[in-house]
Amino acid sequence: MARPVVLGIDCSTTGARCVAWDAQGRAVAEGRSSIPLVSLPPEGYEQDAERWWSAVVEATASVTAALGRARVEGLCVAHQRETFVVADADGRPRRPGVVWMDERCRPQVARVKADPALCARLHDTTGKPPCLTPSLYKIMYLREVEGSTFEGDFIVADVHAFLARRLTGLWRTSTASADPTGLVDMRSGRWSAEALGLAGLSERHLPELLPPGALLGALSPEAARAMGLSEGLPVIAGAGDGQAAGLGAGICGPGRAYLNLGTAVVSGVWSPAYRVDPAFRTLFGAAPGSYFCETDLKGGTFTLNWLLDHFMGVEPAGRDEALAALEVTASAMAPGSSGLIALPYWCGVMNPHWDDDASGALLGLRGHHGPAHVYRAILEGIAMEQRLHTDGVERAVNFSVEDFVVMGGGARSDLWCQIVADATGRRVVRAANAEATALGAGVLAAVGVGMHADVDAAVAAMISYGEVFAPGGNAARYADLYDEVYAGVYGALQGALSRLTRFLSP
Repeated sequence: MARPVVLGIDCSTTGARCVAWDAQGRAVAEGRSSIPLVSLPPEGYEQDAERWWSAVVEATASVTAALGRARVEGLCVAHQRETFVVADADGRPRRPGVVWMDERCRPQVARVKADPALCARLHDTTGKPPCLTPSLYKIMYLREVEGSTFEGDFIVADVHAFLARRLTGLWRTSTASADPTGLVDMRSGRWSAEALGLAGLSERHLPELLPPGALLGALSPEAARAMGLSEGLPVIAGAGDGQAAGLGAGICGPGRAYLNLGTAVVSGVWSPAYRVDPAFRTLFGAAPGSYFCETDLKGGTFTLNWLLDHFMGVEPAGRDEALAALEVTASAMAPGSSGLIALPYWCGVMNPHWDDDASGALLGLRGHHGPAHVYRAILEGIAMEQRLHTDGVERAVNFSVEDFVVMGGGARSDLWCQIVADATGRRVVRAANAEATALGAGVLAAVGVGMHADVDAAVAAMISYGEVFAPGGNAARYADLYDEVYAGVYGALQGALSRLTRFLSP
């Protein structure tokens, strides 16, 4: 009999990945396809939404061609969050998609922040304090500069909704996919009337909301032919990539947090109840009925690539080799990078400061510092920022975080994993499978088609862990560096960083 598998698809910022998972969480086949990102300096980022679909088709077709006698039981999609497209009712994009990194909505965020009562209501309702990241403010910006885009019949679709339309012919999305837009009332699980009013939208301009893990629809004949799958295959509602990665890391209760060392550094603590606090933003968990108290540093491996691209002249093809060389040199250094510290706000700061005017800083630069010092200082700065984040979440939710389950490109670095353990005072546990986001989607698919009875059973069967990094002999020195220097850096520089934004434009 053919071996049953499910497909977990991750449509991320840089590309689509499709992984076929068996009931024990083993990757049977994998496929990938890249998605270009268009930069519109100084603050715009867009993508061709059609490429989201064609990349998913290419990645999936590659998997189905390699599966042989495996039997696909269903599929589920995870995706980049806050990114959206305005499409005609039949699914044709009216313009390029606006990517989560886009920050052209600065004036719109400033207007909302000028009304403290409105800010408090939006935070309480949507779980997100006003900032540049949620789609709400990007939609407000787009309506003001491109009003014609919103004329007639149209749909504002997150990436999951756009792909669901292509997969099933239905405009549907998951609450755990839609809530990062900042348009969802987290208490009711419905679209927020006040947020829609600010965006100039009504519910008819948005997809239908379903809980993650629900049956989204059946695979259409057209999609089935393109992907090499069977018509009518169950399509299970997914979640944003952060929440899916949390599920793929097995975070279904207190004590552990996921930590994705990717383009952004994203960490989440599980919660059984909805709660809000400036220390985090609140999201629906990928497991139905759960929530994640999530922290987000938008400059993770992005900041390391900035060092390679702009100061070392490394071409993208040579990044891995250059990072390996920096790692060797930086590993021989003592904590503190020879008196250099990084405030890692290259892309602004969300929690706990919610300061879109913040920017990065290197403090203590001296003539003997070279690229390896800067590299280690960035790793250390991100690790100490993670301590700041997680300490704040613990105080708000009254849960202790003993372990980080780490994934993402940065998790391959032994040095970075050990620095995180030493700087935060918590164990760092590698996820056994680097594709935690696709695995989280696979878990939802496996439960949705009956391969496992529920999420807990699927997690127990499909998820495992790798190497553990415990806080070591450098923990005390990092505690001193955090208390004596890092904890006060942002407060000391905040005014100057804010004033610098006046000089962003030429």
